[in-house]
Amino acid sequence: MPYIAPQHRQDLDPLIDELADCIVGGAREYGYDGAFAGFLNYACTRLALEVAHRQFGPLRYWLIAMITGTFNNLADEFYRRVAAPYEDKQIARSGDLDVYAEYLKEIEKM
Repeated sequence: MPYIAPQHRQDLDPLIDELADCIVGGAREYGYDGAFAGFLNYACTRLALEVAHRQFGPLRYWLIAMITGTFNNLADEFYRRVAAPYEDKQIARSGDLDVYAEYLKEIEKM
């Protein structure tokens, strides 16, 4: 979960905002909407590796596992908090996939 004390947010947020501006500006140079993904991937990967190196030195398995777990948790939390509600709205707007509806009926009977 991405929750840290407010005083630490105040320190990080301006730097994150500046990085976001840099990512958006660089991605716009490519002329297609999806270009930001490469910039975001690069920034997150380099940040994770730089923090790990500065704090712990050489990479070790436990550190790789911790970083991987952090990114997995980030993805899960993002999906749960942003993507799932978005998808629910789209289902309500456009209708659900019939196969999902069939599976849900079967699950309810269990």
